[in-house]
Amino acid sequence: MKTVRIAALDIGSNSIRCIIVEADETGAFRILDDEKSTVRLGQDLNRDGNIAPEAIERAVEAIDFIQKLIQSMRVDVVEAIATSAIRRAGNGDRMIELLSGRLGHTIKVISGLEEAALAVLSAQRHFDMDQNRYAVFDIGGGSLEITIVNGGVVESSHSFDLGAVFMTEQFVTEDPVSPTSLKRLQSYVKEQLKNELPSPHAVQTVIGSGGTVTALGYLAVHARGAAFASLHGSEILRSEVIHVLSMLGRKNVRERRQLPGLSSDRADIIIAGVAVIDAMMLVLKANRLFVNGGGVREGLILQAMERHGLLPMSSPPRSWRESVRSFAVACQSDLGHAEHVAGIALTLFDTLKNPLKLSARDRILLEAAALLHDVGYFIAYSSHHKHSYHLVRHAELFGFSPEERELVAQVARYHRKSLPKLKHQSYASLTDADKCRVDALGGILRVADGLDRGRCSSVRKVRCKLATQEVRIDVSGAADLSLEIRGGLLKKDLLERTIGVSVLITAVHHEDC
Repeated sequence: MKTVRIAALDIGSNSIRCIIVEADETGAFRILDDEKSTVRLGQDLNRDGNIAPEAIERAVEAIDFIQKLIQSMRVDVVEAIATSAIRRAGNGDRMIELLSGRLGHTIKVISGLEEAALAVLSAQRHFDMDQNRYAVFDIGGGSLEITIVNGGVVESSHSFDLGAVFMTEQFVTEDPVSPTSLKRLQSYVKEQLKNELPSPHAVQTVIGSGGTVTALGYLAVHARGAAFASLHGSEILRSEVIHVLSMLGRKNVRERRQLPGLSSDRADIIIAGVAVIDAMMLVLKANRLFVNGGGVREGLILQAMERHGLLPMSSPPRSWRESVRSFAVACQSDLGHAEHVAGIALTLFDTLKNPLKLSARDRILLEAAALLHDVGYFIAYSSHHKHSYHLVRHAELFGFSPEERELVAQVARYHRKSLPKLKHQSYASLTDADKCRVDALGGILRVADGLDRGRCSSVRKVRCKLATQEVRIDVSGAADLSLEIRGGLLKKDLLERTIGVSVLITAVHHEDC
């Protein structure tokens, strides 16, 4: 299979970052390295219009290290861009000439609108928003890019000099910041956005990338008492953004440096960055923010993959089901068995959803868990249900938030062996509502998996009836279904515990089912 190693280098106002990936002709890539250096090219740029000598020295040191890394890892393609600080600096051209020479590759200074396009390219790879009007934004040290998208079509793109470093220098001059200064900052941001964004500019959802967004996501998730393997895809409500901003505003920079998940080199600029996001969401009337762990650098990678025939323009958009199936195949799972179990599970779900208080979204989570319940075989048969949990929890599944991915992983984990228990740490960490969802969906999946005990799709038809004192499941198909019925009966325990009545499974003639 054809593979290409690609390095995407982003020289921003706050940091220089380089991600190195290996891409293949399926359109997938895996990260080999991710390097970041905080260089603060934008520091004091508003004062004299030039990048300071000490910042240039830090940038040269970072580029020299990246050049050695690229050479050592035998990178085939280097995509290098510079953004806001270099665009604005009077000595930007000399900087680019110097850094390009040290890197051994041309560094391109791109416009704010080009930045916005790269952020959109990344967001559309990960989020299923084709039926919605939403905004994609990327916030760096120097600028904020916003793109309004409707049904997958870009309506308008905008770039503003509202980055976290620039806003900190202009407005956050006290430590801790005063409420008056914070109000002035947000009033300025709102005025800038309202003057440029098209009217009406209301969207329900924004998708954000950049270090400020990742830090905000961690602080919001940490405040909930939750923890995820990856913040990518996390949903943050505007009320949570407001609470995080309020918490940060009460602390001085020394106290902010001690916050879990907030890097010390971002502690001084995080307040301005979060304040910009909050003001933007207010102007856009957006109530929720999705964290995109990709962003501009991933957009660069996708562009390079397209040029090298690894990401054809004609490739169909991904769906959550395609993503789940692809992961199952990658784990060498028995897809025929998984799809048959999923079909049985969904039939049971459609009858039991009301008494179990399940939603249409829960149906999707159940199907995903059914398709992935046996991926743990990829590691070992022994305890494969536990391996399935860990594999799914860390998988990049299109269309699922980290919270939903955790639920899918737990439902898959409980398809066999022990029932959910509070001594299981991951289960105990769930909210009470999510524990009920795992119990209900896991109960359905256990029975469905039992009804394909022979793994040969012997059960051809399933009918589920709910009565006052029992759930009756009639199955038909092959002449002898004793193996499947025994399998279903042995695994009905969680469903019975959850729904509160007995579960009966009976073989009937095809015409009676």
